[in-house]
Amino acid sequence: MSRDVIPLTIDDLSDFAKRLRASLQESDDIPGHLAFLGHISRAAGYQNYQHLKATNAKPVPLSDPAQPGQRPSDQPAPRALERALRSFDGTGVMSHWPKAYSAQALAMWAFWDALPGRVDLTESEVNDVLRARSSFGDHVLLRRSLIDHGMQSAVRTEGSIVGWKRPRRQRRGALSRPFADAGTQPKRRD
Repeated sequence: MSRDVIPLTIDDLSDFAKRLRASLQESDDIPGHLAFLGHISRAAGYQNYQHLKATNAKPVPLSDPAQPGQRPSDQPAPRALERALRSFDGTGVMSHWPKAYSAQALAMWAFWDALPGRVDLTESEVNDVLRARSSFGDHVLLRRSLIDHGMQSAVRTEGSIVGWKRPRRQRRGALSRPFADAGTQPKRRD
């Protein structure tokens, strides 16, 4: 279970201690964890713990070192995200293939996002999109990675390959449009 980082600033510690003592004296027995959070919140001048949490909660930035329970499980590790971003230049074109598999998976979202949805694409149309967004010259590797990561499907028909973008839900922090659009995209069919 993830832990929320909630800063609490107490202007008058003496007043806080008096309020906390009075709140605890009203209780019949030793309060549990959540009840104690409620006592602390009320002593600090909030209505309840939810009010304290809503007023003071701060999200943990990606650049912070990982601490147990502070990052949601679906958020990528900051290191993998940084590695994936390093493989793109300032215009959003991939300049080299990341070595780490986790960085490769994150980087593929930028290519997935570049493909038009609900459109059948020929192999050459997919290659054009991949070539426009990469400069290291291996669009075949990118196309295979899209299929391996389940982001694109392809079917061989009469000597050609028809592919389409598979609808997927992106992981939080994935590289969707990391920079300005680079290149062109095939037109949608009506």
